Amino acid sequence: MSLRIAAAIALALLCSAPARAVFIGNSQGGTDFPQGAVSFVDEVVSYDPVIKNGEPTAANRGSEHVVGLPDYVSGGGCTDVTLCTFASLGDGGSITLRFTDNVLTGSDSSALDLWIFEVGPDVEDTFVEVSANGSDWFAVGKVFGSTAGVDLDAFGFGTSSAFAYVRLTDDGAEGDQSGSSVGADIDAVGAISTRAVPEPGSLMLMAIGAALLAGQRRR
Repeated sequence: MSLRIAAAIALALLCSAPARAVFIGNSQGGTDFPQGAVSFVDEVVSYDPVIKNGEPTAANRGSEHVVGLPDYVSGGGCTDVTLCTFASLGDGGSITLRFTDNVLTGSDSSALDLWIFEVGPDVEDTFVEVSANGSDWFAVGKVFGSTAGVDLDAFGFGTSSAFAYVRLTDDGAEGDQSGSSVGADIDAVGAISTRAVPEPGSLMLMAIGAALLAGQRRR
């Protein structure tokens, strides 16, 4: 690739417009995400359900269903994991999730920054923690079931903050204590306040473009 082409691509990356905000939700509700589909968690780091007497049942323990866009429609416990659209945490269980192509930030305002899609007919509370590195965690309150959000700025974080990890833990003292889908049922997790993480190749192109642009201005 010639330096001229590299510079053109890099400058396009530098000057690209932000994604258009879109409403994203499921049958229980949702909200606007300024960065669209990229806003949602990309992988499950760990899934630690509390299983008592076989509950939540195996059909409700498909942690991969938490990744990506919300898609819950209706109903309670699942009977087939391949047809389920969420993962149950069990009574006091937890799940740790990671953003890979973006990071969660504050907004420097009282607006909600993180959105949790907890689903099902039994509304259950969930404790929320965030981390930049997956080791050092900060508690940011809890959501009270269904589709609800967290304002990170209320806990001292702003636009300069950058969190790649979110950990959700079912409040074992609240909600039903048994059932096939016992515990908070997580459909999806999205960052309302977020910024993209460029891929290494894009970073190199941006650096080349910035250097060439600076050289042209000097000449």
